Amino acid sequence: MPTTDTDAARPAPPGATAATRAGGPTRRLRLGYASGALVTGTFTTLPGLLLLPYLTDTLGVGAALAGVIVFVPKAWDAVLNPLVGRASDRTRTRWGARRPYVLGGGLAMALAFALTFSGLLPGSAGAWLTAAGYLLTATAFAFFQVPYAAMPAELADREEHRVRLVAGRVAVIGVAALVTGALSPVLVDAGGGGLVGHRWAGLFGATVIALGTLWVFSGTARTAQTPHDSARTANRDEAAPRTTAGTARTPADAHEHTLRAQFAAARAHPPFMALLRCVVAQSVATGVLLAGAPYFARHILHDSSGVGALVAAFVAPNLLTMPLWSRLRGPRGYAVATALFTAGCVLFLASPVLPEGVVLLSMALAGTGHAGQLLFMYAMLPDCIARDTARTDRHRGGVLSGVFTTCEGLGVALGPFLYGLVLQLSGYVSSGTGHAAEQTTTAQIGILAGFGALPALAAVAAVLLLRGYDRPY
Repeated sequence: MPTTDTDAARPAPPGATAATRAGGPTRRLRLGYASGALVTGTFTTLPGLLLLPYLTDTLGVGAALAGVIVFVPKAWDAVLNPLVGRASDRTRTRWGARRPYVLGGGLAMALAFALTFSGLLPGSAGAWLTAAGYLLTATAFAFFQVPYAAMPAELADREEHRVRLVAGRVAVIGVAALVTGALSPVLVDAGGGGLVGHRWAGLFGATVIALGTLWVFSGTARTAQTPHDSARTANRDEAAPRTTAGTARTPADAHEHTLRAQFAAARAHPPFMALLRCVVAQSVATGVLLAGAPYFARHILHDSSGVGALVAAFVAPNLLTMPLWSRLRGPRGYAVATALFTAGCVLFLASPVLPEGVVLLSMALAGTGHAGQLLFMYAMLPDCIARDTARTDRHRGGVLSGVFTTCEGLGVALGPFLYGLVLQLSGYVSSGTGHAAEQTTTAQIGILAGFGALPALAAVAAVLLLRGYDRPY
């Protein structure tokens, strides 16, 4: 945004840094902060796409147990996230409050990610090693992600500047998902599949995570305030935060850092509870599609290399359709987006008789709807925060955002777990050879039904669960 003479003459806001004065965040800062989304996008996409089939078709783990292995680390993160956030709030170092956690968590995550797909041991021993590696990866991710998500409030002084930072983050998440989702299956095949092929994919993911970590750490240097600095700035600027009515606003209590207290605060907010139920159901649908794509490509399309094209068709609309979706808003916009998502999923059920190009168009249709779903869910969150502030005169945005993130993560983890149960019930045969076993007709029906019907049902449930969003208190 270009500066004017008036802007140049106007004093910078108290606490502003050289990187955020006048025209807002510099290009270096915007790119630096956005680069952290390489870590987020890789952690969400690559394990979501490869981990379940790696367990069932390379390490010979039963489908239901494999689903548990994928789910447990995300459930652990739900407990860990509030503790990490509270620790970073209380940290004071010459590098700031958040950046030491971002650096340490990201680099530890890269090592653990490589261990997850290292293939150092075959069979059940390899499965235990993979489970341990993924648990360590998820733990390190909490130490990276929670402080990283809190940084914009300390990197910029104005709301519009923070929006610019977050917009870059969202764009890079899409790029990371597109690149890692398309290339990782290719690397597995190029490495010969099995343990060796997945080892190359794991090293690739670890490299992207390490690069994103180092980039965000260096790109945000000498710009972040600690929470204590921000508090001092706020105290100089005004005695207490104000609501739009001009009355003093009370900050969230310290005890609300605990997970139990956070959910208690959420339960007192009916529209927010409706949104939470919606986000869990919608995240389940997303998790199912990611986990099911390799099985769908291999056993329904009979083209194991086609999973990259499926992921690209699903993710690309996230980058292309946002201007269109931004014209709608709220539950109505979410319902329209869900209709497109559901239509794409239902079309998957006819995949055995459809040309592959039509299947990719169906995936793009689902991806177009998914882009709108994400936009409206994330837009409804600040609306809920504003409602809560107006009702209670308390500033609890961080509390509500933390609960929202926890529910979203649990939903994404539940998707592979439920898909694994569908595979188990339909008689899916696991393999320890590195190549998928031939499946019975019943198992193929389970693969197809899980990939098409399960996310469609979850998405419809999400719309129904959102019906309480507009109800008054």
